[in-house]
Amino acid sequence: MQAYEFSTAVEDHGIIRIPEEYLKDISSTVKVIIFTKNERTLVREPQPKRKTFKAMKIHTKGFKFNREEANER
Repeated sequence: MQAYEFSTAVEDHGIIRIPEEYLKDISSTVKVIIFTKNERTLVREPQPKRKTFKAMKIHTKGFKFNREEANER
């Protein structure tokens, strides 16, 4: 695999023109790696706060628990 390095502008619809001097050496299949000169910092959107459970109070006075009934299948 031969490597070529050149700078070019991206045209409409993402077209990148290969300089004429390299066209004679390039076959039909190429591998493209793109480096941009525009250095934009990656800004992440703030994540919404996760909902957590709050303490819960249940009034159980007068509740009768039957272990056998709870374990019936």
